[in-house]
Amino acid sequence: MWSLRLSSNALRKHGQCIGIYRVFSAKVEALSNVFGLETSNCSPKNLVSRKWISQKQVYFPSVADEFFVGTRSLCSHANASVGDNDDTASRFAELGAPARAEIDEESDAEEIDREEPLWELDFVNDTEKRASVEMSEKNDLQDLLDAIVKARGDISEVVNKWVQEGNSLSQIATPMTILIPLRKRRMYGKALKFLELLEGSKQYNFKEHDYASCLDLIAKLRTLHQAEKYIERIPESFRGELVYRTLLVNCVRAIDRKKAEAVFNRMKELKLPNSIHCFNQMIILYRRLDRIRIADILQLMEKENVEPSVLTYKLLIETKGESGDIKGMEQLVEAMKAAGIEPDAGTIAILAKYYVKAGLKDRAESLSQEVEERNLKGNESERKALLLFYASLGKADEVGKIWDNCKLEPKIDEFHVAIEAWGRMGKIEEAEAVFEMMLEKWTKISSRHYSILLNVYVNHKLLSKGQELIKRMSDSGCRLGRLTWHALVRLNVEAGLVAKADSILQKATQRNQMKPLFKTCLFLMEQYAKQGDVHNTQKLFDKMRQYGYGGRIKPFEVLIQAYVNSKTPAYGFRERLKADNLFPNKTLSAQLARVDAFRENAASDLLD
Repeated sequence: MWSLRLSSNALRKHGQCIGIYRVFSAKVEALSNVFGLETSNCSPKNLVSRKWISQKQVYFPSVADEFFVGTRSLCSHANASVGDNDDTASRFAELGAPARAEIDEESDAEEIDREEPLWELDFVNDTEKRASVEMSEKNDLQDLLDAIVKARGDISEVVNKWVQEGNSLSQIATPMTILIPLRKRRMYGKALKFLELLEGSKQYNFKEHDYASCLDLIAKLRTLHQAEKYIERIPESFRGELVYRTLLVNCVRAIDRKKAEAVFNRMKELKLPNSIHCFNQMIILYRRLDRIRIADILQLMEKENVEPSVLTYKLLIETKGESGDIKGMEQLVEAMKAAGIEPDAGTIAILAKYYVKAGLKDRAESLSQEVEERNLKGNESERKALLLFYASLGKADEVGKIWDNCKLEPKIDEFHVAIEAWGRMGKIEEAEAVFEMMLEKWTKISSRHYSILLNVYVNHKLLSKGQELIKRMSDSGCRLGRLTWHALVRLNVEAGLVAKADSILQKATQRNQMKPLFKTCLFLMEQYAKQGDVHNTQKLFDKMRQYGYGGRIKPFEVLIQAYVNSKTPAYGFRERLKADNLFPNKTLSAQLARVDAFRENAASDLLD
């Protein structure tokens, strides 16, 4: 159990931020020290600093304070308007895909982010273990699974034919014997249809993890709203922690802060069991949207006596690494070890990446000794992590050795990581060779798999190779989804063709009736802002709001930077921020001060 001594520091003058200093028990002392701080100047390293305070602003208490006093609810003052304006985004489904019941592997897989391992639902892993024995005992279901995988379109006829051959859906001990292979192939539409057929047959009694799986698929393929409505259909006795956790994961996946916080609060109201998985999801959310809230989540974990997991440490280490806080990153590793958790290959790969990024290659090299001593090359996840680890060190020989081991029985994810690893080292031919090997093993792959090599071309500004690969994708019948759009935009920007990149994105969005990725819009905005092109930066800013990406600080920062670069006065920004319930951070405050100076100069010129 964590012990906590919490002392609040007094507010200082304008220009200071409010911090909270905490001391945890010895087991997690380093963890708390890294993510707790005294009143100090704000900086990117101070991930838990509070909102900037001015004399005219109202101070909102921390999330944890509100949790502990009275309301016991997680609220988001900084983003209260997110998700309210459904009308402006009515043309787009909440998860960035058209609202439809059936999406095949090629269409749905494109929407999966490269960070998916962090999002993976825990119930899949839990039920996979339970189903493994049953799957081995139910070889007679293999014919049904094979038929479903090969089916084009609706699988109802396939299932009906299987039943007519003398089989019965009642012989299915758990749907996971069918669902897990379909999920691994990312055939989410078929998985959902199978669950619906099974539920409609009345020959199998759904359990909580079955409802959770169905809920997850509805959220993936349709909308969060439909997923919420589905919960109302679930018998009350099965509306447990797993069901709500599944909804929370999908809210976080959609980066819908308001809905995620509402689900988190609802779980508290229902007095559902505390789960580290839910806290991890909130950390994932705040890493993307509001990093100062991470400290509040840690404080809440301490209050609820919830111990951090391996994923918790990984998320915090990654957050510190991204901010350039190497010391904080190392303190978290020590806290991890103090808690009796040895860093795995994935954690070591994260450390190496940020050591190299900070110019500390010697420290990264020292990690390789630990890898050898602990022989961290056994399973698939370790091999994937070590491919990236040695790639960050530029050790092509070690990457080659691990890949030779993978080639004996390669998984699709290992192909992906190998392509990325060779690409990081600039070994384009080797990356292409791995890609061709993947095509030999799987003749029909989705655009998601092509995008791995495409990103290598983008990172090395190989425009012609990228264009050839996209043509190859199209010729093979792949649907060009949002990840492909993002790569196309980057390719053209790297070639100096910003306007063409913008045109490509507009055409793709209009033709597919699908919103682009947030990072694609922001990337284009940044290019126009660098040029001081206020008009096009503002145009993209407005489109992002239509896509449902409003209520975030970063687009405001990019937009105001366009004014700064064009040396043009800006008006009404503080009011616009206030309308979105946003408060200027240090970066935005400095930018606003600069454009205010332009306004004063313009007035002086008129008076002169």
